[in-house]
Amino acid sequence: MKKKASPEKEMSFLDHLEELRWHLIRSTIAVVILATLAFIFKRFIFDVLIFGPSKPGFATYTMFCEISRSLGMDTFCFQEMPFKIQSRTMAGQFSAHMWTSIYAGIIVAFPYILYEFWKFISPGLKEKERKSSRGFIAIASVLFFLGVLFGYYLITPLSINFLGNYQVSEEVINQFDLESYISLVRTSVLACGIVFELPILMYILTKIGLITPEILRKYRKFALIIVLILSAIITPPDIVSQIIVAIPILILYEVSIYISKIVVRNQKREERRKSRDTGDRD
Repeated sequence: MKKKASPEKEMSFLDHLEELRWHLIRSTIAVVILATLAFIFKRFIFDVLIFGPSKPGFATYTMFCEISRSLGMDTFCFQEMPFKIQSRTMAGQFSAHMWTSIYAGIIVAFPYILYEFWKFISPGLKEKERKSSRGFIAIASVLFFLGVLFGYYLITPLSINFLGNYQVSEEVINQFDLESYISLVRTSVLACGIVFELPILMYILTKIGLITPEILRKYRKFALIIVLILSAIITPPDIVSQIIVAIPILILYEVSIYISKIVVRNQKREERRKSRDTGDRD
């Protein structure tokens, strides 16, 4: 008897589009469910999470205050923030509530979105490739959430503290719009979450042959410049904040070189094994 062809091989282009549509629908449903929960628990989302970095008692300020006092300074030691947050449009608070809930749903649902993405592409991979990429979802999720936490506990409070205290004149009072404040928190958190996916990106690019460890080492100096520019963009314009951001990104770059090296080594080992098997058959 002839073996039946696998369903994946028989699928047409339209069938693949239909399959992709259902993966997108399931991911959207997960985001909507989690966004609805975030919408319901608005006091926790806003009072604790969103507005946490705007309060003097935030964990980051307390930690930096203790460190600065041990060095004989009073940096980050303050009783109140010198600014107010306000909403100046009729639908401003409701709009902020809606969009913040959606972004919260996307962040929390990130592992499931990756899982649906993996389910879509995995049938096109070889068995060995599926096995070697088994930890993809877990590793990518951990890196993303580490980036989110880094952005929330370091980038966000550093930015808020700098911009909240910055004045061109004592005649100008800082009263930030609600959307502007939330945008700063959201950008800091999501940007760091994406940046922390650098090792995963390097793994994929090495697998498809676009980069090698030698290329990454050769352009390390250029990478350092790019990292410093990136740090200057997503942090306040002071040296300490930029160094705090640059260090973990540089560590991730070095980790990426190591990962790329492992991928290339495994690929060469596989090529030698195939060549040896071919020679034995001849």
